[in-house]
Amino acid sequence: MRLAVSGLVRAHWSSQIHEEWMLNVVGNYSDISREDLEYTRSQMDRALPDARVTGHKHLIEDLSFPDPDDNHVLAAAIHAETDYIITFNLEDNLEDFPDAKLRTHGVKAIHPDVLMSMLMSSSKEKLLKVVKRHRTSLRKPPLDREEYLEVLKATGLEKTVEKLEAHQDRL
Repeated sequence: MRLAVSGLVRAHWSSQIHEEWMLNVVGNYSDISREDLEYTRSQMDRALPDARVTGHKHLIEDLSFPDPDDNHVLAAAIHAETDYIITFNLEDNLEDFPDAKLRTHGVKAIHPDVLMSMLMSSSKEKLLKVVKRHRTSLRKPPLDREEYLEVLKATGLEKTVEKLEAHQDRL
């Protein structure tokens, strides 16, 4: 969200994408309620009203991913004319978003760590400011630089952490 609000990326999501992430969070974190997530969803939509993708459902039936439940993601990406689908679901040969199928639509699936590396190369100063604002906004609990980098690393942003470590004094 912070990357999108800062203008570093152009985010897009559909109501179905919202529904999926909310179900996953509720399923993985017993201390987070559906009501809390509905509030988060409304704030996301309010902060980035142009991010909401509609009018893409007619594209779904012509798509065929290994998991048909992922077809709506590509349909939204096609409709929004995005370059990338950002996802942690890029496992070895069991890709949820096979490159060959995406390429025909001009879309590529990349890991969030790759996105961050791209941003570090193209917009380092702005990215460092966004990262610092994010870290210093955390209150429950507040995190010092090292703790923040450990959290990022634990979420799978290992290359990002390596690059940010060189700029710890600015985080």
